[in-house]
This record gives sequence, C-alpha cells and structure tokens, in this order.
Amino acid sequence: MSSGDPRRDLHGTLFQAHPWHGVPARTRNGEALNAFIEIVPTDTVKYELDKASGHLRIDRPQLFSSICPTLYGFIPQTYCGPSTAERCQARTGLTGLEGDGDPLDICVLTEKAISHGNLLVSARPIGGLRMIDGIQADDKIIAVLEADINYGHMRDVADCPPGVLDRLRHYFLSYKQGPEEQAPKVTIAEVYDRAEALEVIERSLADYTARFGAPEEPIAELRRLITGNDAGKDAG
Repeated sequence: MSSGDPRRDLHGTLFQAHPWHGVPARTRNGEALNAFIEIVPTDTVKYELDKASGHLRIDRPQLFSSICPTLYGFIPQTYCGPSTAERCQARTGLTGLEGDGDPLDICVLTEKAISHGNLLVSARPIGGLRMIDGIQADDKIIAVLEADINYGHMRDVADCPPGVLDRLRHYFLSYKQGPEEQAPKVTIAEVYDRAEALEVIERSLADYTARFGAPEEPIAELRRLITGNDAGKDAG
C-alpha cells in the first residue's frame, strides 16, 4: 500500500527486498504467512538463500535419490534462536539444544506443479515437524497454499492425508543419510498441530527481533535517509 508520499515509497520501487529481512512474515489478511520458496519437488539440486546477498545459490546437488515432496523454503523475518530451542526442549524433555541460526523452515502443500523456486507464496500453517539435527532445533512448519483446490481447505495437520505426512517424515529422516550409514543424522520427535505451529512461529519472530531488531527499524531508517536527502536538496 502506498504511503501517499512518493519519496517514502522509493524504498519499495528502487530496491528489491531481501527475502529474509525485507519481506514481512505475515500477509495483509493476517492469517496467512509469506513463504519464500527455495526448492520445488522437481529440483535435483539443493538451493539455499545466500544470506548476505539475498540471492539463491546452489548449496549442493541432492546427495541421494530423495527429493522434497512439497514446496520448501522459509518464513521471512523469523529466526531459530534461544526461544525456539527452549520450546523444543520443553516439549521433548531434552536439554542442551540450540536454534539452528536460520529462518524458520516451511513446507507448503499444493496440488499445482511449480516449476522453480525463488518466489513468494501465501501459505496457511496447519502443523509442523519437531525435527532435531544433532543439538539443534530445526522445526519444519507444514502449511497449505492459500486457495489450493486439494489442500486449501485444511485447517489442522489432522486434516492432512497420513501418506503426505509419511512422505515428509521420510524425506527429512533420509535426505542426509548415506547408504552405508546406520544411525540417523536427524530425529523427528513429534508431528504437532496448528496451535503448536503458531507457538513456534511466534517464538521464531521473537528470536528474530532479539537477534536483528524490530523488522520495521531498517525500513524507517531508509525512509529517513531518503526524505532527509531530498529535504536537504530542496533547501539548497
């Protein structure tokens, strides 16, 4: 939405927002989330956001035959830090866990074949996977694409076909697992419902603010710089 002052809108027209820091977590309707998609089910390489530049980069070819069964990416302006890890400890009884230091991951269910990542979608959370990678909490929020014909009606993970959840669990339990390795590298402690997913999201939002400051602060500073420079030029 325009602010009414063209100078104040320059930050949105002259600069591309950083997918992690420059896009709000929530869409305008308040219930859905923005999800930045890095990987689609047809990808045979693992794409990952380059945190410094905001561009996608190839992290590695997919190591084995497993491919992600859903759209996969992260929720902007979230961060898996102490509060997120604390919730994982409280739910699992484990100690010594930490957040993985990344934005909160999200899997988005849709019937549509999306040809590539590097795009934003509106997604509604219905649950999540409590994944633990070593000593790191690495939650995966499960969401549905808004208005999707097959999945858009789902409100909670209990509405999701069990086979879809099995595919997600199998992918995350096996995508790092070599054929010669016996012990799993990750565990999934629980599949949780929408209410718990919302709790995890709120904690990751709080972790983001604690780590990077309130999301609106850099935008406000940019606006001050733009309007201040213009004011100085007009005065001269």
